[in-house]
Amino acid sequence: MKTIYTSFQEAVSGIKDGMTVMVGGFGLCGIPENLIKALADSGVKDLTIISNNCGVDDWGLGLLLRNKQIKKIVGSYVGENKEFERQMLAGEIEVELTPQGTLAEKIRAGGAGIPAFYTPAGVRTPIAEGKEVREFNGKEYLLEEALTADFSLVRAWKADKKGNLLYNKTARNFNPMIAAAGKVTIAEAEEIVETGELKPDHIHTPGIYVQALIQGDQEKRIERKTTRQ
Repeated sequence: MKTIYTSFQEAVSGIKDGMTVMVGGFGLCGIPENLIKALADSGVKDLTIISNNCGVDDWGLGLLLRNKQIKKIVGSYVGENKEFERQMLAGEIEVELTPQGTLAEKIRAGGAGIPAFYTPAGVRTPIAEGKEVREFNGKEYLLEEALTADFSLVRAWKADKKGNLLYNKTARNFNPMIAAAGKVTIAEAEEIVETGELKPDHIHTPGIYVQALIQGDQEKRIERKTTRQ
């Protein structure tokens, strides 16, 4: 049995000023939206956030940006978030932009206990500044260090009471690797079922990576809605 919270505020209460937090999702797809809202309401500050992007101006991690709770962002995309763009250009926030595949592998490596790896992405670009370059079979590669976090916040479709997780379609995105890379992983699930109800072959994240669960309804906002005239 894992810790199963009934309050989102209680679930994030262990996250303190200055901590590093990984957050699952891609755009607004698969984000742990209620955990993010609770973190925004908590007032915790000086966070380092590791996530693909930073939500939109009024939803997802954009809520933390609006509250000036983020000190540094490690991600791959500024996106549609005007406040993110403004803070970055004004020098109000530290931004470490990383190629998306490299970011995914840095997180996966962190969860697997691999300290670093070589990749060709970013060679002879600003990404390479200050990093070791090594040649393999006549091709240059950068040494990239793995990423881990004090807390990982992820979103699942279903979870059982032992913390095994299933993700729904593209909402899977960054969630499995982020779940593995946090010292403490909290999973926000749309449904929590009894142990044994999930088929072992279907499980995406084994419960060994998950320390706590909470069930919550999702708004599932659309990042950019396009309709016919």
